Amino acid sequence: MATLSIVATPIGNLEDITLRAIRVLKESDLILCEDTRTTRVLLSKYDIKVPTMSYHAKSALSKIDTVIAMLREGKNISLVSDAGTPTISDPGSLLVSKIREELGDEVMISPIPGPSALISALSASGLTGGSFVFHGFLPHKKGRETLFKEMAVTEIISVFYESPHRIEKTLLSLQKYMPERKVVIARELTKIFEQVISGTPSELISYFEINPDKIRGEFVVLVQ
Repeated sequence: MATLSIVATPIGNLEDITLRAIRVLKESDLILCEDTRTTRVLLSKYDIKVPTMSYHAKSALSKIDTVIAMLREGKNISLVSDAGTPTISDPGSLLVSKIREELGDEVMISPIPGPSALISALSASGLTGGSFVFHGFLPHKKGRETLFKEMAVTEIISVFYESPHRIEKTLLSLQKYMPERKVVIARELTKIFEQVISGTPSELISYFEINPDKIRGEFVVLVQ
């Protein structure tokens, strides 16, 4: 039976990859990458010499047809994202959905667990309560303020991803709707300049005003 492996890859430090992930990638007939140039760095480090093909949010639907055809031929394919676990806030979810719809039990879809910015940030946040809701990347405009209002009344932890271009605007919204809540910001996780800081929205706004050089990298935001 052909296999589509959903392979988690490092979110920063290239050593954060499992032995199983390396083996599965080496045994694949094809590796689907969000960006082949990014994945090539990882593959080169572990001497993985397998053909790659790009698959991202703007890929034509014909690429899905190509992947399905290869699986029907019995090929083993691995899916990776630029960083972390594929299909989580990632276009790979559409691919997996289409394959399940088209092939059903004809193909094995196997998760190869590993790094996740979401779980890494939660583990280091110090926030308690157990339950959380993950919003992925917040919408840029429509529905954004509605989400902040929902976070203000929820009793569980809210987690989402944010870019350096919008983090200050996000903190202003958090200050508006939940000024007393504890907020944790994790950025550059597993990298040289890894940082996890916490405080009220106003305290974090002040921090970034004093340290504008810290407004870089990808952010995970957690709201108590």
